[in-house]
Amino acid sequence: MSRILREFLFGDADIREYATITIDKEINEKVFLQIDETRLDISESQWLLCLNPIVFGIWINPEQSVIHAGPNQTYKMYFTDSSANGDSHQIKEPLAEVTLEYMDLLDEKDGSLLLLKLKKSSIYHINAIKTQLLFYKYYKKPRFSFANLKALVAAYSYPRRVRLVSFKEDEYYNIFPMDLLGDISQSNKYVFGLRHTNTALSKIITTKKIVVAEIPFNHKETIYQLGSHHSAGPPPVGLLPFKVFPTEKLGFYLPEWADSYKEIRIDKTINLGSHMLLFGEVINKCVVKKSSGHLYHIHYLLYLHQKRKQRAPILV
Repeated sequence: MSRILREFLFGDADIREYATITIDKEINEKVFLQIDETRLDISESQWLLCLNPIVFGIWINPEQSVIHAGPNQTYKMYFTDSSANGDSHQIKEPLAEVTLEYMDLLDEKDGSLLLLKLKKSSIYHINAIKTQLLFYKYYKKPRFSFANLKALVAAYSYPRRVRLVSFKEDEYYNIFPMDLLGDISQSNKYVFGLRHTNTALSKIITTKKIVVAEIPFNHKETIYQLGSHHSAGPPPVGLLPFKVFPTEKLGFYLPEWADSYKEIRIDKTINLGSHMLLFGEVINKCVVKKSSGHLYHIHYLLYLHQKRKQRAPILV
């Protein structure tokens, strides 16, 4: 596909899978969960935790009547943009809708983590013909079907915040970015989805300790360089391209430019497929400095949709 045709069809020659953005005020997109006839706004309490299969974690507060969600109920999630927020019972023109099946429920005294596996998805970000063109020209690859694309587009139709995870044991350490994680702030819990190929995973499970940090978007390039630490050992800490400091209780290393962090004790683990779920409690939190803006991932089709609506997010 020529550059001129790309620009004519999509208005942007730089086609990619994900867009990295920062958000200057608040997230406009909304996510709703429907369990049978009950519909809830779960925008701030839903997280993507596994990619194969795609699994969402949803925190359900005790006061919500669907706390006893189980395998015999029907589940759907709707992703909407800022023009369709309104009344949660009147969803108009969703960006994506997914049908899910029950996977598990982790009951806690102050709520429950509902795990749902994606079965089927539909997406409406851009014209269906353009979506097919993008898939066959840019996204199609071995063992990656159009259904896989739709599932990923749906999952990333809500901005997924990127954070840094840190671990240390004796002389070993690792620092790497993640967006498959969730801060369950209302219950002092945290949830992570770590890929089985992550070199630190077995050590984290054994020691039951982990640290997660909020980080500024303007260190994007350095953050992505740390992404190689998922599957390979990091260099000696003195060779990192930044200075580090130890966290208060666990002494795990974090970059000097981290905004804040939470130290966490892992209480439960569940194999979700390509990723392992780690569920734990925050044992300490510390604000280092005021945040200057976070880094988020969205799918490129969401970016194209918002650009067409003249509401394009800030690319970084």
